[in-house]
Amino acid sequence: MEESIAYCWNDIGVSGNSSCPELKTVIHCRNCPVYRGSGRTLLQRNAPEGYVEEWTDILAQNWQQTLTKAEEKASSLVKKDSASDEVIALIIFRVSQEWLALPAWVIKEITHIHPIHTLPHRSNHVFAGIVNIRGEILMCILLRNLLSLPHIDLNEKNENLTYSSSIVPVVYKRMIVIEIQSNRWVFPVDEILGVYRFSSKQLQDTPVVISKTPDTYTKKILTVEEKNINYLDYELVFYELLFYTLNRA
Repeated sequence: MEESIAYCWNDIGVSGNSSCPELKTVIHCRNCPVYRGSGRTLLQRNAPEGYVEEWTDILAQNWQQTLTKAEEKASSLVKKDSASDEVIALIIFRVSQEWLALPAWVIKEITHIHPIHTLPHRSNHVFAGIVNIRGEILMCILLRNLLSLPHIDLNEKNENLTYSSSIVPVVYKRMIVIEIQSNRWVFPVDEILGVYRFSSKQLQDTPVVISKTPDTYTKKILTVEEKNINYLDYELVFYELLFYTLNRA
């Protein structure tokens, strides 16, 4: 049986007659341990019967609808001439002037920009510091520096950025959370293009020289909406991140 919660802040607290003697010390009910304890009890209470199952069905339906729309959007990109072709889902994003791609399964979350907190004697040109993502502390890396890409100011017009329309759209910076071998990192990107599905035949081998991007990190290349995309070798990136975040001071 759940413990009853005494909402004293509505009676003798700031929302009541303010007669609580503790207000002289804590100033406001939000600073009182009774108020904080009641909040934790509220969050830790048992879910009503059928609540979890109901939301599971709702989220499953929403995910299925989103997945269907993504598949319809990318259907024109997938060649169906061979049933044996492997189909891979990639998330395409831009860092500096380069369009990059990673497998969708390594990307756990795309979120807005969060503050980066540097660590004394630990941060370097690749390992920027730590970021708080909804209470989870993650190591933040600068993919731009790892790939030796130049910094591009989004407020300035740049002819290197190719868009299908003559009107340059408004773009928003984001952060991407990746997980490889139970290790998580977060890194900022300049733009998210979306999720696309490709057959193995659409992935081309890398040329000898890839402009402004080290070919050692590029596994394959492909073209989407007249953009040249570098499909990154996530395993090589993973070991490089381990080196910069764990071994370098």
